[in-house]
Amino acid sequence: MLEITIRDEFIKLGQALKLAGVVEDGVQAKYEIQDGNVKVNGEVDQQRGRKVYVGDVITFEGQEIKVIK
Repeated sequence: MLEITIRDEFIKLGQALKLAGVVEDGVQAKYEIQDGNVKVNGEVDQQRGRKVYVGDVITFEGQEIKVIK
């Protein structure tokens, strides 16, 4: 499981994918999210601007990314 550390209360989903290094840029993140390839806490999420908080787990291409403080 990958972990990403955030300083603020939340991070947007597209930014979290970029920070984790699982997408190359925001454009790729946008399309992966819109295509339903990203899950947050086990549920498909198609909102690129969704706020992701500490403790949330993002799943993309079989890889889990946990948001930590």
